Amino acid sequence: MNINQFQWTREPKNYTLKEGYVEITTEPNTDLWQRTYYHFRNDNAPVFQMETEEKFFSFIVKTDFSQSGHRFDQCGVVMYLDSENWIKASVEYENEEFQHLGSVVTNHGYSDWATTAIPADVRVMWYRFSRREDDYCIECSRDGVRFSQMRICHMWEGGGRIRFGIYACSPEASSFPAVFTDMRITECAWKAHEGQQPD
Repeated sequence: MNINQFQWTREPKNYTLKEGYVEITTEPNTDLWQRTYYHFRNDNAPVFQMETEEKFFSFIVKTDFSQSGHRFDQCGVVMYLDSENWIKASVEYENEEFQHLGSVVTNHGYSDWATTAIPADVRVMWYRFSRREDDYCIECSRDGVRFSQMRICHMWEGGGRIRFGIYACSPEASSFPAVFTDMRITECAWKAHEGQQPD
């Protein structure tokens, strides 16, 4: 991928860009969340994205969060359209025993959070973000070969030109270097449904 096609939303103070390599040093008290349950609104995490009008594609990225170690430290894949419409998927550090592998979908200013617990010694995760028009699929993988579905969702504002890429943040008083490699775009790996026909 051509890293020059990517642009920052909220450029971080410390980062490294090289061909095939992005490192973001997170800043304390940065996050993405809108309203639901917690009632607060956080919209200050840096995101690094490219734009497209392509309706069918997959984006793959490898994340290395070996140096995360504080509650809620996270990095992953994102589609950030604006403050009230976005998707993210990541591993969020919790404690020395477990972390949360999860995804957040925010439509029209309300976020949800779907998670599963994974061991705290997992330090690398791949993501595959796929688009079929205004529907989206996020998958994860430990090896970059075998992907498992995390989430299928609809984005009400996700039918036209979109921006997608990577993000990293530390919602509490911490900081860590998040490393992103092996980014590539492929034909859509999320194939058309062949079961029940649409209504």
